[in-house]
Amino acid sequence: MKLFTATSITRDPAARGRELGLEFGEQFARTAALYLRHFEDLSIPSGTVRRIAENSHASLAAWAPGLAAETGAIAEAAHIEVWKVGAVSARTEILAAAPPRTEGECSTAVFTGKGCTAETMQTWDWHDFLVPGALLLDFVSDAGRRVKMFTEFGTAAKIGVNDAGIGLHFNILAHTTDSDRGGVPVHAIARRILDEATSLEEAGKIAAGSAGSASTSLTVLEMHDGVSRAASFELSPAGMGTVLPDEDGWLLHTNHFLDPELGRGDTMPADSTTAERYQHLNAVRDTMTGLTPVDRVRAACGSDGGKAAICMTADTTKPLIDQWQTLLTVGIDAENFALDFYTGPPDEAARYGLDRF
Repeated sequence: MKLFTATSITRDPAARGRELGLEFGEQFARTAALYLRHFEDLSIPSGTVRRIAENSHASLAAWAPGLAAETGAIAEAAHIEVWKVGAVSARTEILAAAPPRTEGECSTAVFTGKGCTAETMQTWDWHDFLVPGALLLDFVSDAGRRVKMFTEFGTAAKIGVNDAGIGLHFNILAHTTDSDRGGVPVHAIARRILDEATSLEEAGKIAAGSAGSASTSLTVLEMHDGVSRAASFELSPAGMGTVLPDEDGWLLHTNHFLDPELGRGDTMPADSTTAERYQHLNAVRDTMTGLTPVDRVRAACGSDGGKAAICMTADTTKPLIDQWQTLLTVGIDAENFALDFYTGPPDEAARYGLDRF
Protein backbone atom coordinates (compact mmCIF):
# COMPACT_ATOMS: atom_id res chain seq x y z
CA MET A 1 0.00 0.00 0.00
CA LYS A 2 1.44 3.32 -1.10
CA LEU A 3 0.54 6.28 1.08
CA PHE A 4 -0.11 9.64 -0.56
CA THR A 5 -0.21 12.87 1.45
CA ALA A 6 -2.17 16.05 0.84
CA THR A 7 -2.96 19.32 2.57
CA SER A 8 -6.01 21.52 2.08
CA ILE A 9 -6.69 24.86 3.75
CA THR A 10 -10.10 25.59 2.26
CA ARG A 11 -13.15 25.30 4.51
CA ASP A 12 -15.41 24.84 1.50
CA PRO A 13 -16.26 21.12 1.04
CA ALA A 14 -16.81 21.36 -2.72
CA ALA A 15 -13.53 23.22 -3.22
CA ARG A 16 -11.73 20.61 -1.14
CA GLY A 17 -13.32 17.85 -3.20
CA ARG A 18 -12.19 19.49 -6.44
CA GLU A 19 -8.65 19.74 -5.10
CA LEU A 20 -8.61 16.05 -4.21
CA GLY A 21 -10.27 14.93 -7.43
CA LEU A 22 -7.83 16.87 -9.57
CA GLU A 23 -4.75 15.70 -7.69
CA PHE A 24 -5.75 12.07 -7.13
CA GLY A 25 -8.23 11.31 -9.92
CA GLU A 26 -6.32 8.22 -10.98
CA GLN A 27 -6.35 6.83 -7.42
CA PHE A 28 -10.06 7.50 -6.91
CA ALA A 29 -10.91 5.84 -10.24
CA ARG A 30 -8.72 2.80 -9.60
CA THR A 31 -10.07 2.27 -6.09
CA ALA A 32 -13.66 2.50 -7.33
CA ALA A 33 -12.97 -0.04 -10.08
CA LEU A 34 -11.33 -2.45 -7.63
CA TYR A 35 -14.23 -2.24 -5.19
CA LEU A 36 -16.84 -2.74 -7.90
CA ARG A 37 -15.01 -5.88 -8.98
CA HIS A 38 -14.79 -7.01 -5.34
CA PHE A 39 -18.54 -6.62 -4.86
CA GLU A 40 -19.05 -8.67 -8.02
CA ASP A 41 -16.75 -11.39 -6.63
CA LEU A 42 -18.89 -11.38 -3.47
CA SER A 43 -21.95 -12.05 -5.66
CA ILE A 44 -23.58 -8.71 -4.85
CA PRO A 45 -25.56 -7.78 -8.02
CA SER A 46 -24.35 -4.64 -9.77
CA GLY A 47 -27.82 -3.15 -9.58
CA THR A 48 -27.85 -3.66 -5.83
CA VAL A 49 -24.43 -2.04 -5.51
CA ARG A 50 -25.55 1.03 -7.42
CA ARG A 51 -28.83 1.29 -5.50
CA ILE A 52 -27.10 1.12 -2.12
CA ALA A 53 -24.45 3.62 -3.23
CA GLU A 54 -27.05 6.08 -4.47
CA ASN A 55 -29.31 5.62 -1.43
CA SER A 56 -26.34 6.09 0.91
CA HIS A 57 -25.28 9.23 -0.93
CA ALA A 58 -28.81 10.60 -0.64
CA SER A 59 -28.83 9.78 3.08
CA LEU A 60 -25.48 11.53 3.42
CA ALA A 61 -26.76 14.62 1.58
CA ALA A 62 -29.64 14.88 4.05
CA TRP A 63 -27.47 14.32 7.14
CA ALA A 64 -24.20 16.06 6.17
CA PRO A 65 -24.66 18.12 2.98
CA GLY A 66 -21.06 19.30 3.03
CA LEU A 67 -19.67 15.77 2.91
CA ALA A 68 -22.00 14.87 0.04
CA ALA A 69 -20.85 18.00 -1.81
CA GLU A 70 -17.23 16.98 -1.28
CA THR A 71 -17.90 13.52 -2.73
CA GLY A 72 -19.73 15.00 -5.72
CA ALA A 73 -16.89 17.43 -6.39
CA ILE A 74 -14.29 14.64 -6.21
CA ALA A 75 -16.27 12.65 -8.77
CA GLU A 76 -16.71 15.61 -11.11
CA ALA A 77 -13.05 16.65 -10.97
CA ALA A 78 -11.87 13.06 -11.44
CA HIS A 79 -14.39 12.40 -14.25
CA ILE A 80 -16.01 9.50 -12.41
CA GLU A 81 -19.73 8.88 -11.99
CA VAL A 82 -20.80 10.00 -8.53
CA TRP A 83 -22.33 6.64 -7.64
CA LYS A 84 -18.99 4.89 -8.27
CA VAL A 85 -17.18 7.11 -5.76
CA GLY A 86 -20.23 6.66 -3.56
CA ALA A 87 -19.78 2.89 -3.76
CA VAL A 88 -16.41 3.24 -2.05
CA SER A 89 -17.83 5.78 0.41
CA ALA A 90 -20.56 3.26 1.25
CA ARG A 91 -18.42 0.15 1.04
CA THR A 92 -19.46 -1.01 4.51
CA GLU A 93 -23.14 -0.47 3.66
CA ILE A 94 -22.71 -2.48 0.44
CA LEU A 95 -20.84 -5.27 2.24
CA ALA A 96 -23.84 -5.50 4.57
CA ALA A 97 -25.76 -6.87 1.58
CA ALA A 98 -23.63 -10.04 1.71
CA PRO A 99 -23.07 -12.45 4.62
CA PRO A 100 -20.08 -11.41 6.81
CA ARG A 101 -16.79 -12.99 5.76
CA THR A 102 -14.70 -15.01 8.16
CA GLU A 103 -12.78 -11.95 9.33
CA GLY A 104 -13.41 -8.40 10.41
CA GLU A 105 -11.17 -5.39 10.35
CA CYS A 106 -8.88 -4.02 13.00
CA SER A 107 -7.74 -4.40 16.59
CA THR A 108 -7.78 -1.31 18.79
CA ALA A 109 -6.30 -0.58 22.23
CA VAL A 110 -6.74 2.72 24.09
CA PHE A 111 -5.39 3.50 27.56
CA THR A 112 -6.75 6.46 29.54
CA GLY A 113 -5.35 5.80 33.01
CA LYS A 114 -5.78 8.46 35.67
CA GLY A 115 -3.54 11.45 35.04
CA CYS A 116 -2.26 9.81 31.86
CA THR A 117 -1.92 11.07 28.34
CA ALA A 118 -4.07 8.82 26.15
CA GLU A 119 -2.01 6.00 24.62
CA THR A 120 -3.44 4.20 21.61
CA MET A 121 -2.63 1.61 18.97
CA GLN A 122 -4.64 0.09 16.15
CA THR A 123 -4.07 -2.36 13.34
CA TRP A 124 -6.05 -2.11 10.12
CA ASP A 125 -6.64 -5.51 8.53
CA TRP A 126 -8.07 -5.64 5.02
CA HIS A 127 -7.46 -6.93 1.48
CA ASP A 128 -4.26 -5.53 0.02
CA PHE A 129 -5.53 -5.92 -3.54
CA LEU A 130 -8.23 -3.32 -2.81
CA VAL A 131 -5.83 -0.70 -1.47
CA PRO A 132 -2.86 -0.10 -3.80
CA GLY A 133 -2.90 3.44 -2.44
CA ALA A 134 -4.36 5.32 0.53
CA LEU A 135 -4.40 8.91 1.73
CA LEU A 136 -3.04 10.91 4.64
CA LEU A 137 -4.92 14.21 4.58
CA ASP A 138 -4.28 17.34 6.64
CA PHE A 139 -7.15 19.80 6.17
CA VAL A 140 -9.42 22.40 7.72
CA SER A 141 -13.03 21.25 8.08
CA ASP A 142 -15.99 23.43 7.22
CA ALA A 143 -16.55 23.69 11.00
CA GLY A 144 -13.09 25.25 11.37
CA ARG A 145 -11.35 22.28 12.97
CA ARG A 146 -7.95 21.24 11.66
CA VAL A 147 -7.96 17.49 11.01
CA LYS A 148 -5.35 14.86 10.18
CA MET A 149 -6.64 11.51 9.00
CA PHE A 150 -5.84 8.27 7.22
CA THR A 151 -8.40 6.93 4.77
CA GLU A 152 -8.96 5.11 1.50
CA PHE A 153 -9.58 6.99 -1.73
CA GLY A 154 -13.35 7.41 -1.60
CA THR A 155 -14.16 6.81 2.07
CA ALA A 156 -14.83 9.99 4.02
CA ALA A 157 -12.58 9.03 6.96
CA LYS A 158 -11.13 6.09 8.83
CA ILE A 159 -8.63 6.92 11.59
CA GLY A 160 -7.76 10.46 12.61
CA VAL A 161 -7.31 13.30 15.07
CA ASN A 162 -8.41 16.92 15.26
CA ASP A 163 -6.92 20.01 16.86
CA ALA A 164 -9.50 19.97 19.66
CA GLY A 165 -7.84 16.88 21.15
CA ILE A 166 -10.29 14.36 19.66
CA GLY A 167 -8.96 11.13 18.17
CA LEU A 168 -10.87 8.33 16.46
CA HIS A 169 -10.27 4.63 15.81
CA PHE A 170 -12.52 2.48 13.61
CA ASN A 171 -13.64 -1.20 13.80
CA ILE A 172 -16.25 -2.87 11.62
CA LEU A 173 -19.07 -4.86 13.27
CA ALA A 174 -21.95 -7.03 12.00
CA HIS A 175 -25.53 -7.17 13.31
CA THR A 176 -28.78 -8.92 12.45
CA THR A 177 -30.36 -5.54 11.66
CA ASP A 178 -27.79 -4.61 9.01
CA SER A 179 -29.56 -4.22 5.68
CA ASP A 180 -29.12 -3.22 2.05
CA ARG A 181 -31.30 -0.09 2.25
CA GLY A 182 -28.34 2.28 2.12
CA GLY A 183 -28.09 4.61 5.12
CA VAL A 184 -25.56 7.22 6.17
CA PRO A 185 -22.09 5.73 5.50
CA VAL A 186 -20.33 4.78 8.73
CA HIS A 187 -17.11 6.32 7.39
CA ALA A 188 -18.96 9.63 7.05
CA ILE A 189 -20.06 9.41 10.69
CA ALA A 190 -16.39 9.04 11.64
CA ARG A 191 -15.51 12.01 9.45
CA ARG A 192 -18.17 14.27 10.92
CA ILE A 193 -16.88 13.53 14.42
CA LEU A 194 -13.38 14.54 13.33
CA ASP A 195 -14.72 17.61 11.52
CA GLU A 196 -16.82 18.93 14.39
CA ALA A 197 -16.41 17.31 17.81
CA THR A 198 -14.56 18.94 20.69
CA SER A 199 -15.65 16.45 23.39
CA LEU A 200 -16.80 12.87 23.88
CA GLU A 201 -20.33 14.15 24.45
CA GLU A 202 -20.37 15.97 21.11
CA ALA A 203 -18.95 12.90 19.35
CA GLY A 204 -21.63 10.68 20.89
CA LYS A 205 -24.36 13.10 19.86
CA ILE A 206 -23.13 13.12 16.26
CA ALA A 207 -22.97 9.32 16.18
CA ALA A 208 -26.39 8.87 17.77
CA GLY A 209 -27.95 11.30 15.30
CA SER A 210 -27.02 9.28 12.23
CA ALA A 211 -29.35 6.88 10.44
CA GLY A 212 -27.14 4.03 9.30
CA SER A 213 -27.79 0.68 7.65
CA ALA A 214 -24.55 -1.03 8.70
CA SER A 215 -22.69 -1.56 11.96
CA THR A 216 -19.39 -0.25 13.24
CA SER A 217 -17.54 0.81 16.38
CA LEU A 218 -16.08 4.31 16.62
CA THR A 219 -13.63 4.49 19.51
CA VAL A 220 -13.22 8.16 20.35
CA LEU A 221 -10.67 9.61 22.73
CA GLU A 222 -10.60 13.09 24.22
CA MET A 223 -7.43 14.75 25.47
CA HIS A 224 -7.84 18.05 27.33
CA ASP A 225 -5.40 19.68 29.76
CA GLY A 226 -3.48 16.48 30.34
CA VAL A 227 -6.59 14.45 31.16
CA SER A 228 -7.83 11.76 28.80
CA ARG A 229 -11.21 10.08 28.36
CA ALA A 230 -12.49 7.56 25.83
CA ALA A 231 -15.60 5.69 24.70
CA SER A 232 -16.49 3.22 21.98
CA PHE A 233 -19.73 4.16 20.26
CA GLU A 234 -21.10 0.89 18.85
CA LEU A 235 -23.49 1.67 16.02
CA SER A 236 -26.06 -0.57 14.37
CA PRO A 237 -29.46 0.02 12.74
CA ALA A 238 -30.89 -1.22 16.08
CA GLY A 239 -29.35 1.72 17.93
CA MET A 240 -26.14 2.82 19.63
CA GLY A 241 -24.35 1.35 22.61
CA THR A 242 -21.63 3.18 24.55
CA VAL A 243 -18.72 1.19 25.99
CA LEU A 244 -16.42 2.91 28.50
CA PRO A 245 -12.89 2.01 29.67
CA ASP A 246 -12.64 -0.52 32.48
CA GLU A 247 -11.58 0.42 36.00
CA ASP A 248 -7.92 0.24 34.96
CA GLY A 249 -8.44 2.72 32.13
CA TRP A 250 -8.35 0.26 29.22
CA LEU A 251 -10.71 0.23 26.25
CA LEU A 252 -10.11 -2.60 23.78
CA HIS A 253 -12.06 -3.36 20.62
CA THR A 254 -11.89 -5.84 17.77
CA ASN A 255 -14.89 -6.89 15.64
CA HIS A 256 -17.61 -8.07 18.00
CA PHE A 257 -20.11 -6.05 20.02
CA LEU A 258 -19.23 -5.38 23.65
CA ASP A 259 -22.57 -3.79 24.51
CA PRO A 260 -24.64 -6.67 25.99
CA GLU A 261 -27.91 -5.68 24.34
CA LEU A 262 -26.46 -5.18 20.86
CA GLY A 263 -24.27 -8.25 21.34
CA ARG A 264 -27.36 -10.45 21.21
CA GLY A 265 -27.66 -9.55 17.53
CA ASP A 266 -23.96 -9.98 16.68
CA THR A 267 -23.45 -11.88 13.41
CA MET A 268 -19.66 -11.93 13.14
CA PRO A 269 -18.86 -15.54 12.12
CA ALA A 270 -17.77 -17.91 14.86
CA ASP A 271 -14.53 -18.72 13.02
CA SER A 272 -13.45 -15.08 12.97
CA THR A 273 -10.35 -14.24 14.99
CA THR A 274 -12.07 -11.29 16.68
CA ALA A 275 -12.21 -13.03 20.09
CA GLU A 276 -8.64 -14.28 19.77
CA ARG A 277 -7.34 -10.81 18.92
CA TYR A 278 -9.29 -9.25 21.79
CA GLN A 279 -7.91 -11.83 24.23
CA HIS A 280 -4.39 -11.19 22.98
CA LEU A 281 -4.68 -7.44 23.56
CA ASN A 282 -6.13 -8.06 27.00
CA ALA A 283 -3.20 -10.35 27.86
CA VAL A 284 -0.48 -7.86 26.84
CA ARG A 285 -2.15 -4.58 27.80
CA ASP A 286 -0.32 -4.06 31.10
CA THR A 287 3.00 -4.07 29.21
CA MET A 288 1.90 -1.32 26.79
CA THR A 289 1.74 1.77 29.02
CA GLY A 290 4.26 4.56 29.47
CA LEU A 291 6.13 3.66 26.28
CA THR A 292 7.18 5.34 23.08
CA PRO A 293 4.92 4.53 20.10
CA VAL A 294 7.49 2.08 18.72
CA ASP A 295 7.91 0.29 22.04
CA ARG A 296 4.13 0.20 22.43
CA VAL A 297 3.58 -1.68 19.17
CA ARG A 298 6.41 -4.04 20.11
CA ALA A 299 4.73 -4.71 23.45
CA ALA A 300 1.40 -5.22 21.68
CA CYS A 301 2.89 -8.19 19.83
CA GLY A 302 4.07 -9.75 23.08
CA SER A 303 6.31 -12.80 23.08
CA ASP A 304 4.59 -14.06 19.92
CA GLY A 305 6.16 -11.30 17.82
CA GLY A 306 5.08 -11.55 14.20
CA LYS A 307 2.97 -14.62 15.01
CA ALA A 308 0.74 -12.62 17.36
CA ALA A 309 -2.97 -12.74 16.62
CA ILE A 310 -2.99 -9.02 15.79
CA CYS A 311 -0.35 -9.48 13.07
CA MET A 312 -2.47 -10.77 10.23
CA THR A 313 -0.81 -12.42 7.22
CA ALA A 314 -2.71 -13.31 4.05
CA ASP A 315 -3.41 -17.03 3.71
CA THR A 316 -2.69 -17.56 0.02
CA THR A 317 -4.33 -21.00 0.07
CA LYS A 318 -7.71 -19.28 0.42
CA PRO A 319 -9.68 -17.44 -2.28
CA LEU A 320 -8.50 -13.88 -2.84
CA ILE A 321 -11.62 -12.44 -1.17
CA ASP A 322 -10.70 -14.33 2.02
CA GLN A 323 -7.08 -13.20 2.14
CA TRP A 324 -6.65 -10.66 4.93
CA GLN A 325 -3.52 -8.95 6.14
CA THR A 326 -2.50 -6.08 8.39
CA LEU A 327 -2.00 -3.11 6.10
CA LEU A 328 -1.46 -0.40 8.70
CA THR A 329 -0.35 0.03 12.30
CA VAL A 330 -1.26 3.42 13.75
CA GLY A 331 -1.36 5.30 17.02
CA ILE A 332 -3.03 8.62 17.84
CA ASP A 333 -1.24 11.39 19.74
CA ALA A 334 -4.23 13.61 20.52
CA GLU A 335 -2.21 15.85 22.81
CA ASN A 336 0.20 16.81 20.03
CA PHE A 337 -2.23 16.49 17.10
CA ALA A 338 -0.39 13.71 15.28
CA LEU A 339 -0.64 10.19 13.91
CA ASP A 340 2.21 7.66 14.22
CA PHE A 341 1.99 5.00 11.52
CA TYR A 342 3.63 2.17 9.61
CA THR A 343 2.28 0.51 6.47
CA GLY A 344 2.36 -3.03 7.77
CA PRO A 345 1.87 -5.15 10.91
CA PRO A 346 3.06 -4.06 14.37
CA ASP A 347 5.98 -6.49 14.52
CA GLU A 348 7.42 -4.81 11.42
CA ALA A 349 6.61 -1.37 12.82
CA ALA A 350 8.61 -2.27 15.92
CA ARG A 351 11.51 -3.37 13.74
CA TYR A 352 11.56 -0.52 11.21
CA GLY A 353 10.01 2.35 13.14
CA LEU A 354 6.96 4.57 12.78
CA ASP A 355 6.53 7.71 10.73
CA ARG A 356 4.71 10.76 12.12
CA PHE A 357 2.04 12.75 10.32
